[in-house]
Amino acid sequence: MQTLVYLLIGLAAVAVAAAAYFGFTFTPIEAIMLALLFAGLAVIVMERTLRQRAETRLEKAIEDLSRLLAIDSQAGQVLSQRINALSDVEAGKRIQSLEADISVLGTVMRQVAEAVSELEERQAPPQPAAPAAAAPARSGAVPEKPAAAPAPSVPEPVIPLEMVRNALDQDRLVFHVDPIVTLPQRRAHGYDLVARLLLEDGELAPARDFMPVRGGEDVVRTIEGRALNEAITITRRARSNGMPIVLYLPLSRASLADQPAVDQIVVMLAANKAISPNINFIVKDADWRNLTPGERKAVAEIARNGAAFSIGSIESLRMDFAEMSAQGVRTVRVDAAGFIEHPEIYTDFHSSDIASYIKRYGVDLLGTGIAGEQQIISLLEDGFVLAQGAYIAKPGPVRADLVGERRPPIAEVKRARP
Repeated sequence: MQTLVYLLIGLAAVAVAAAAYFGFTFTPIEAIMLALLFAGLAVIVMERTLRQRAETRLEKAIEDLSRLLAIDSQAGQVLSQRINALSDVEAGKRIQSLEADISVLGTVMRQVAEAVSELEERQAPPQPAAPAAAAPARSGAVPEKPAAAPAPSVPEPVIPLEMVRNALDQDRLVFHVDPIVTLPQRRAHGYDLVARLLLEDGELAPARDFMPVRGGEDVVRTIEGRALNEAITITRRARSNGMPIVLYLPLSRASLADQPAVDQIVVMLAANKAISPNINFIVKDADWRNLTPGERKAVAEIARNGAAFSIGSIESLRMDFAEMSAQGVRTVRVDAAGFIEHPEIYTDFHSSDIASYIKRYGVDLLGTGIAGEQQIISLLEDGFVLAQGAYIAKPGPVRADLVGERRPPIAEVKRARP
């Protein structure tokens, strides 16, 4: 097409030269010069027009390309958002939750079927009683109901309270550690900090022999305060040695109900923020269920400073675990023998479902009092991940490099509000 245009320009230039020579009496040189001038101007105009068209097409192509790049960028952003959303989805946990829900649904269906069966048996016409069974009724005797088992009473400590106070004043309170292991690897997960009282004859008395049951709240607060002081010392030294550990120490309502004691606990946790997540307070189930609003406020304040809670001496697993998890509870302690032999006392779920159900809320089941290998196997089948007991390991003294110099008891430290 461009060649044809140039050919037409040449013909037009020849026509202009002929017109100038024959019509305007130009000399041949002048006619040729006029033709060349006309052809040059025509070529310049033509090239300018073609260049403008090419620039216009190029600009349009650039605009289309930029538009496509913008669309691709948006598509890439949408794709990255979807990939991030997919990466945030923990498919394993969701599948476990789904399996737990299906298992719970199966348990509920089984319970419904059993209830319907019992209802049908009750509605069935009564069978005639055997003569042997009717004899007591004729004689006027009333069959006795089996007597309920008496509630276990808490044993009183054998060491008098005044002797315990004297031992505390003489700094004869020592602490041992009781290991908690993971299942099935049986690796150390953490340690319970258990109190021992050094008697005058050199013997070590366990906590059940001297810990006050009724009264003696000041003694309980002193022991729990010194346990926290010891736990912080051990945890700090273990972390500086490159082997951080998790410690569990007792906490009772005697300390939670005393505002100066709570303030001191909060001060020590706030001053050791780096290791406070490794501190877990063991609260008895009965105390946890009966916390007053003021004590719950103290629990929330302790949890805000990084410490967690472990519920011990569990009587029932019929709890609101979502609320407990929000309050900082991370472990729930169940007597292994009682749970294995009579799981219906603790929960309405199937024994193999309760651990996975609780795990959904970030709470682990800890089997205590392990006395044999068969109990560990049963706990593994029920989904337990933590265990503790004399069969696994007995309490023992803390390593000397982790204790260091004994610090002043927390009860003797000057109390200060945060």
